[in-house]
Amino acid sequence: MTASGGTAAGAGLAPAFAAARARLGLVAALFAIAIVGWVWTARQMRGMDAGPWTSLGGLGWFLGVWVVMMAAMMLPSVAPTVALYTRVTRESSPASPWLFVGGYLLTWTGAGLVAYAVGAAATAALGHRLDWGQAGHALAAATLVVAAVYEVTPLKNVCLAKCRSPLGSLLGSWREGRTGAVRMGLRNGAWCVGCCWALMAALFALGVMSVSWMALVAAIVAAEKTIPWRRLPVATAALLLALAVVLLVAPHDLPGLTVPPAMMPGMMPMG
Repeated sequence: MTASGGTAAGAGLAPAFAAARARLGLVAALFAIAIVGWVWTARQMRGMDAGPWTSLGGLGWFLGVWVVMMAAMMLPSVAPTVALYTRVTRESSPASPWLFVGGYLLTWTGAGLVAYAVGAAATAALGHRLDWGQAGHALAAATLVVAAVYEVTPLKNVCLAKCRSPLGSLLGSWREGRTGAVRMGLRNGAWCVGCCWALMAALFALGVMSVSWMALVAAIVAAEKTIPWRRLPVATAALLLALAVVLLVAPHDLPGLTVPPAMMPGMMPMG
């Protein structure tokens, strides 16, 4: 009787253990993709950091690097949401979690296109006026100030709340099927872009091809999304303001910053 009871209990727990293994396996895969992304990005960016407003290169090259960067920087922090989604959809659609991740990265691809277009338009309109020795220096500091201000706005708070609450985020955008998985990933990515776009702008202002600044921004993103401290965005804002001041008055004293030569274009043509 005891043996049969134990067997029945074990059989009853088997689906739960299988679901847990599936979630852990997916989370491990996301972290593995992120690690590969970091290694690949570090190799691609070696020797390319020209400081604030580093050239973005051609559109195809930039988008390829950008998507890998976003996978490296964002997948660890979105893993809890994907794990919860996997728990719900594992039986009905094992592929849905990966479609969700694909939709999420597609949103960030769109954000990269916008960033590239803004950079190209600014270069075409202002040209050498964006040189580091002219407006580029002040523009980089101003971008950090704007990012700091955004950290304490209600919109940032709303977007961050969505990112910190996987269950609420999923329930608020639930769609069935594989197409629904992509749409949910797109929407979750949109909340993430709303939460992090200013930090990405700060990355461009400090050096988008710098792995050190990339790592700092990724750490801030992960901390804000996973640590339930309401004042954390205020601390981020204070850090950004401090970076802006040092960048403006003593850029050569800012660790990790590559200061462009005064004659170098602030944002080189994106051919």
